[in-house]
Amino acid sequence: MSEQIKRVQASLYSLFIGDALSMPVHWYYRVSDIYRQFPPMGITKMEAAPAQHPSSIMSLHSTSTGGRRGSALARLEPEIVGEIILKGKQHLWNKPGVHYHHGLQAGDNTLNACCARLMVRHLGAHGRYDKDKWLDEYIAFMTAEPAQHPDTYAESYHRGFFANLNKGAQREQCGAITHDTASMGALVTVAPLALSLFTTHDLDEATSVCCEHVRLTHPDAGLIKVVSMYVALIYQIMHERSETELSELFVQASEVIPNARLHALMQKRKSDADIVGGVFSTACYITDSWPSVCYLCAKYHTTPAKALLVNTNLGGENAHRGSVLGSLVGLAHGEFDVGFFTQLVHQESIMQEVETFVERFY
Repeated sequence: MSEQIKRVQASLYSLFIGDALSMPVHWYYRVSDIYRQFPPMGITKMEAAPAQHPSSIMSLHSTSTGGRRGSALARLEPEIVGEIILKGKQHLWNKPGVHYHHGLQAGDNTLNACCARLMVRHLGAHGRYDKDKWLDEYIAFMTAEPAQHPDTYAESYHRGFFANLNKGAQREQCGAITHDTASMGALVTVAPLALSLFTTHDLDEATSVCCEHVRLTHPDAGLIKVVSMYVALIYQIMHERSETELSELFVQASEVIPNARLHALMQKRKSDADIVGGVFSTACYITDSWPSVCYLCAKYHTTPAKALLVNTNLGGENAHRGSVLGSLVGLAHGEFDVGFFTQLVHQESIMQEVETFVERFY
């Protein structure tokens, strides 16, 4: 097996590991809650979603569109959650304290990582990215009955997309603009797409395709700048070998966010929690979550398993952050944690899907 293939496999496997590892404590905004619920070390292996989430606000999120619940008039709109997507799950959204990923077992992936698997399958089946076929497959996947994924929660962008589609908007124009459009979840399907494109496209062409893909669901100009940087970073990692050069690449990539000042922050030898959770919020917003990923990559890219564990136990938007982090540290290091991978519920299917992907493109 070539070094390049090993790195691509490690990138994709680590994407799914990073997501599943964080799933049980996804959106825990008090780190103390993680250690209280999983004593004494926090998360150290794949765990199931607890019955109760100590800081869940899922009951405040709209089931008829993206964003939060609005006026009584807004609630008269069709229920996207329960009727169009996440069929049979709507009742779980109205109960305080319900875990966002209610019912997921140890090693299960969240919805966005399941969409990344859908992207891997799409590329493996067609041998290239086809926007129209991707939209067909995404819509079919999300609206299937019975569900083709086990998750209870769908991010704002999924709900907003199907709300606009239900109102008759053209599929290419269904991306919704909400308070959290520019969020880390937008990047989860990008790595497999970028890795497929680099075998036949130059960096500019690959970036253009990836940005067009993300705009389908996340029409935000600031976010698209980060997507471009993410694609460039993947490309650069594939061509770099020096640990020092890789660390510098990750620090430079953070500069797409104005005033990130990551280089100066790393010189101060602060703790991980001082940076991720202190300087940068652990929320989903890309202005904080992207520099957080870059920081964790710069510090831990030679030890991918530690990178993903540290990310998990920092809480907040750790699942989608973990997917993107995994894709980068796996690619940089060229290896993935076999112990974690074998704990994934769908490890055999993921392995087959990634093997088909690699055979197609590498």
